Amino acid sequence: MTLRIATWNINSVRIRIPLLKKLVDEKHPDIICLQETKVEDHSFPLDEVKALGFPHVYFIGQKSYNGVAILSKVTLSDMQAMSIAGSEDKRHIAATLPDGTQLHNFYIPAGGDIPDPALNPAYDFKLRFVEHLTAWSKTQKKNAKLIIVGDFNIAPLPHDVWSHKQLLNVVSHTPAEVERLDALKDALSWCDVGRHFVDKEEKLYSWWSYRNRDWEKSNRGRRLDHIWVSPSIAPALKAFHIHTDARNWKIGESGPSDHVPVMIDIAL
Repeated sequence: MTLRIATWNINSVRIRIPLLKKLVDEKHPDIICLQETKVEDHSFPLDEVKALGFPHVYFIGQKSYNGVAILSKVTLSDMQAMSIAGSEDKRHIAATLPDGTQLHNFYIPAGGDIPDPALNPAYDFKLRFVEHLTAWSKTQKKNAKLIIVGDFNIAPLPHDVWSHKQLLNVVSHTPAEVERLDALKDALSWCDVGRHFVDKEEKLYSWWSYRNRDWEKSNRGRRLDHIWVSPSIAPALKAFHIHTDARNWKIGESGPSDHVPVMIDIAL
């Protein structure tokens, strides 16, 4: 079967249920991985999510910050969550799909504003978080069937940001972050699906700041949201899409997230 898998930093799932419905109605994903759900487990809008056609839902969250969820039309098994870099933040969940593929949903820390681990604990935590994921990747078998998705909060390539030169010292595109994300990619020879389908010389973004009054006109974006697959299932990739239109979505009191959904079609 071919599955459409989407990842989206929704920036509060309860506020944006109408936008989640719009994504489902327009793009018909089979699985949606959400980050920054910003809700404790007892308050997660489970009934509303299931009403959108996702009977299999796994989530972990905390009040006002972080939180990740997997919404699925197909059966999920072996649900798990990792504590990463010694933190109890709710930033990872995983589940196994019917064919045995493991799907991991990550929310890598943003890292604050100062790109110096000695001066900024949040930036230090971000670097250690990615190093932890690299060590985890090295424990996986070379023929493992793995998909990792999420808001990685790192735009690694020069054309993943609106200005490589101007953002070199801005958290999300600093050399230290890029170096660590490259090490993570090399640890299992991950396939970066976005750049599998879109040449690295072409601009590609998934996030536009709320500070931009006219985000379309300025187009000062960054590619922070990623889908990677292990080498053994890379040949099954069929399509890739960033749903840029979602950056303008507004339904009633539900305004847009600063991130937009990223999707793949994959034959599993």
